Amino acid sequence: MAEDVVAWFAARVPSGWFVGPPDVTADGEEILVMGTLPDVELAGGTARSGRAAARLARIDRFREETRDDRIRIARDAERQFGRKVAWGARCGEEARIFTTLSVPVMTRLRMNERSILDTLVAGGVARSRSEALAWCVRLVGMHQADWIKGLRDALVKVDEIRSKGPLN
Repeated sequence: MAEDVVAWFAARVPSGWFVGPPDVTADGEEILVMGTLPDVELAGGTARSGRAAARLARIDRFREETRDDRIRIARDAERQFGRKVAWGARCGEEARIFTTLSVPVMTRLRMNERSILDTLVAGGVARSRSEALAWCVRLVGMHQADWIKGLRDALVKVDEIRSKGPLN
């Protein structure tokens, strides 16, 4: 299914939007289309903050200029795949995701786990337990990126083997 989604977007995203094909990722609820824009050309002595501001401005301009076409493509994709579509863009070291779902997830936590979330809230790291849990998940994702990638790659192999199994 993931290959179908990637191919579908590759055929529909205009070739001039990004410097290459967009990165398309999906889960059960959402599809994220993330493209790389051409980097900004600035004078050699431009400060890092100036370069970052110019890159973010390029992303914002792309967002505004492509809005109607992105909405049309997203609506077609939502009908085709039954999932919401989020868009984002990268320019140099800067990246923005324009709209993305925030999906509620039920979880059961014991007292010591709830205490950790409550400490993050009390310390001002998060405004709620929900935000604190999301912060924890992001932190694990950043610090364990290679391990998570390996696990995802292994799951792709499991799906391939399952598809060749006797029940298919």
